Amino acid sequence: MLNDRARQILAHIQKSTLEHGYPPTIREIGSAFAIRSTNGVRYYLTMLEREGHLTRGERISRGIGTTAPARRRDAGIPILGRVAAGLPALAEESIEGRLETEGMFGDPAGLFALRVRGDSMIGAGILEGDYVVVRSQERASAGDIVVGLLEDEATVKYFRPRGSHIELVAANPAYPPIIVGKGGDGDPAFRILGVVTGVLRTVGR
Repeated sequence: MLNDRARQILAHIQKSTLEHGYPPTIREIGSAFAIRSTNGVRYYLTMLEREGHLTRGERISRGIGTTAPARRRDAGIPILGRVAAGLPALAEESIEGRLETEGMFGDPAGLFALRVRGDSMIGAGILEGDYVVVRSQERASAGDIVVGLLEDEATVKYFRPRGSHIELVAANPAYPPIIVGKGGDGDPAFRILGVVTGVLRTVGR
């Protein structure tokens, strides 16, 4: 059985290995937990090794390895719900899981994913059931594919600003553009939630 200090040390080793790509040394562990003696650190490492949580190479400075890969609890892009690629539908911001991208889309900070419903963006290669990966931001350039919030409903469309209004344009001729104003009196509330940076698709769904 592990005591609390042993579990804390194991978590520290896993976190350090994940963040830096290599494990801490015995002295670094001692410093992190105010354990003055290297033998004191070795006591906990032996306990962890005996319980099957660690492997150690005695002659290597950073020869501590965990038997299970450390996983950040918040790793990956959060899936916040579903978004319509047809008529707008309520976007429910409940995290359904996470997409493990391993750097595919750059820094995952500020990214989120939505699963597409509808066929309005098929001309852009976005099909029903796909995940769109979105960079959270409030501004977009003409021609960007955006996730926009209209009143309390979200949709994914091309962003086309015009002189007096904004057009949210589908990539399917069966759907007319959605016309919204630029925030004047009486205009329905509209804001950009983010710009689509990629699409992920599973096979045999």
